[in-house]
Amino acid sequence: MINTMRQPLFLALPLLVLSACGEGEKTPTAEKMTYPETRRDSTAGDSLHGTFVADPYRWLENDTSAETKAWVEGQNAVTNAYLAKIPFRDGLAKRYEELYNFPKVGAPYKVGDHYFISKNSGLQNQFVINVRKGLDGADQVFIDPNAVDTAGTTTFGLLGASNDDKYMAVGVQKAGSDWQEITVYDLSTMKQLPDVLKWAKFSGAAWYKDGFFYSRYPEPKKGTELSAASKFQKVYYHKLGDPQEKDVLVWENKANGDLYVGAGVTEGEEFATLYVSTGTDGYEMYFHDLRKGGIPSPATNWIPLQQGFNEKTSIVEFVPATGKFLVMTTVDAPNYRLVEVDPAAPGKENWKDIIPQKKELLQSVSTGGGNLFAEYLKDATSRFYRYKLDGTGEQEIQLPDLGSAGGFGGKRNDTFSFYSFTSFTDPGTIYKYDYATGASEVFYRPELKFDPSQFVTEQVFYPSKDGTKVPMFIVHRKDVKPNGKNPTLLYAYGGFNVSLSPSFSTSRMLLLEQGGVFALANLRGGGEYGEDWHKAGMKEKKQNVFDDFIAAAEYLIQQKWTDTPHLGINGGSNGGLLVGAVMTQRPDLFGVCFPEVGVLDMLRYQKFTAGFGWVPEYGSADNSPEEFAYLKAYSPLHNIKPAKYPATMVMTADHDDRVVPAHSFKFISTLQPAQQGDAPVLIRVQTQAGHGAGMPTSMIIQQQADKWAFFFHSVGVTPTFGK
Repeated sequence: MINTMRQPLFLALPLLVLSACGEGEKTPTAEKMTYPETRRDSTAGDSLHGTFVADPYRWLENDTSAETKAWVEGQNAVTNAYLAKIPFRDGLAKRYEELYNFPKVGAPYKVGDHYFISKNSGLQNQFVINVRKGLDGADQVFIDPNAVDTAGTTTFGLLGASNDDKYMAVGVQKAGSDWQEITVYDLSTMKQLPDVLKWAKFSGAAWYKDGFFYSRYPEPKKGTELSAASKFQKVYYHKLGDPQEKDVLVWENKANGDLYVGAGVTEGEEFATLYVSTGTDGYEMYFHDLRKGGIPSPATNWIPLQQGFNEKTSIVEFVPATGKFLVMTTVDAPNYRLVEVDPAAPGKENWKDIIPQKKELLQSVSTGGGNLFAEYLKDATSRFYRYKLDGTGEQEIQLPDLGSAGGFGGKRNDTFSFYSFTSFTDPGTIYKYDYATGASEVFYRPELKFDPSQFVTEQVFYPSKDGTKVPMFIVHRKDVKPNGKNPTLLYAYGGFNVSLSPSFSTSRMLLLEQGGVFALANLRGGGEYGEDWHKAGMKEKKQNVFDDFIAAAEYLIQQKWTDTPHLGINGGSNGGLLVGAVMTQRPDLFGVCFPEVGVLDMLRYQKFTAGFGWVPEYGSADNSPEEFAYLKAYSPLHNIKPAKYPATMVMTADHDDRVVPAHSFKFISTLQPAQQGDAPVLIRVQTQAGHGAGMPTSMIIQQQADKWAFFFHSVGVTPTFGK
C-alpha cells in the first residue's frame, strides 16, 4: 500500500453521545434561569457587500483574554450549578463507567516481525501502544501516554514505519489541539531518537530512504496558536539525525496561503505523490519519479495526474509488474472508479478502467498481498469485494452482519491482514484475514457488560421536503414499541462527503438499555451515495441538509416513536452547525438540543485556524453578494430571534483549534437574552480539550454524564440504572 500523508478532513465527531432512561416520567420543574451578563459592543461588526452585520460579542473571539476567561468561568458556574441539582447525574456517571469498563483492543499494525497493538484495560485515559515480536509474542509497552501525562490529555499516534522496518514516526498532540509534534523511534531498541519536528498539522510521515516527507506551518505568533488562521502549509523532507532547521523544503506556494498540501511515497519508493487542495472538497494530484530525480524541490516539475479542484483523484498503489499506477477517481464517475494509469502517459484519455463505476459508492480501495480490496457503501453499510490487481476475479467477502468494516490492506508480500467490524451494538470485533484461503478468524472480541441480542436496528427511508428519499437507522431494545413518548435522540452530520454508517457508542447503550430510541439520519451533503449526494447539500444547496433533518424529526413523531417534548437532537462540528440551524428555524419541533463544537458563525468561520479549508463546502461571505446572502439566511448566530427555544446545552472546548470556541461563545451569548420560554439555554466549556479526538476517559465519562443528565431531566424521564 502507498505510504501517504493523511489528507485533512473536517471530521464528524465519534458518536459518543447517548445514554439512559426509565419508565416512570415526570415533568421537569420550570426554573427561571439567571445567566451571567455578557458585555455587548454596539460598534463591532462588518460591512459585507453593502450590508452592515453587527457582531456585538466579537470580543469573545479573543480566547486568551482575561475577560473571556472570566466569562467562561461564569457560564460554567451557572451550568455546573444547574447540573448539580439533577439527582441522577452521579448515577449516570457510575453506570456509564460500568459499561465503559471493558478491555478495548485495536487492530494489529505489522512492521517487519513486530506487531503494534493499542490496548485499553477499560478505564485508562488513553490507549497504551504495545509491541510484540511475532503475532503470538508477549506484549511489551511501546508508549504509555498515561505514564507520560497523568492528566491524560496527551495522545500518541503511529504515523508510519520506514520501508526497511527500522524506524517509526509518532505524532504527539496535547490537550486536544490539532498541532502535532513528530518524533521518531528506533525499532531495534524501541527508544525515542532526538528528532522532534514542531508545528505540523494534518500531517503524516511518508518515508523515503533515511528520512520522510511531512507537512508543517510557519510558527504562529505567541498567544494565537489556537485561533489564528493557519496559512502557507509547506512540505519538507526530514533526514534522520538532522535538526528541524536543516529540513529540505520540497513544495510551497508563496502566492496562495489557503492550501492544504501533503506528500506520499509508493511502497517500493518508486514515486513521490503530491496532493494540493483548497479545502476539504476536491484536490489536485501530482507525482514525481524518485528513481530519476531523488528528493524533489520547489523547482521540481511535478507531473500532473489531475489539475483543478472539482474532482478527487488519488494514487492507491504503483504495480511494479505492470509499471502502472492504480488510481481511484471521481473523474467521469461521481460514485468513483479505479483506473490504471501509465506514468509515461498520464492523460485521462489513456486511463483504463480496472473497477468501473457502479450504482453503489466505491468508498475506498486498498492493496495487500497482490490483491485489491474494494469497499462499497450500500445504503450506508459496508460491502467488501476482493479482486486481482487487474480487476478480475471479483469475490464478495462475507461480513458478519450489516454494519461497518475496515481493513484488509497490507504490503505487497504479506500473506494475511486484519479487519474490524462494528455495528450499533458491536463495539468492534477484529478478524484475521488469510489472503490465500479468504478465511476469517476472530482475533479479538470484547467482553461486554450488556447483551447485544436484546437490541434491534432497522433502516427506513423517509421523504424530505422536496420528496427526496433519505435513509435513517432506528435502534432500540426489542421490546420497545412506538408509543409516542419514547425518549429519542436524533443524530446526523450532513456535510463534507462524510458517510455515517453503523458504529458503536458505549454511552448510547445507557439510552438503549433504558428503553430509549436512537436514530441516525444519512442526510444530503454526506458521501453515502457519492458526489451527487454530497453536492446536493453544499454551498447554496445547504438548506437541503436542514430540510432532511427536520423531515427526520417529523417522521419519528409521525410514526409515534416519540413526540416533541421527548425528542433530542445532537450533532458535532458540521453537525453542530446542523443543530444550530434547525433549532433556529424550527424551535417548536424539538425538546432538547445539543449543538456540539459547532460552526455557528457562517459569516466569519473562514477567518480562524483551518476555516479557509471549508470554503469549497460552504462558500464564503467575503466572496460575493450571493454567497453572503445564502450564508446569512441560515447562519445559526444570525438567525436567533426572540422565541421559545428548546432546552439547549451548547458544548465546546477551550483547546478546540478546528472549530474555535468563539462560535459557541457568541451563539450562547445571543441565545440567552432571546429565550422567551422557561427551558434552560446553557453552555458547557470543557477545559484542556479540543475538537473531540484524544479526550481522556475520565473527561469522556463526566461529559457524557452531564449531557445525559441534561437530556433526561429535560424530557422528564428518570433513569433506572442497571436494568
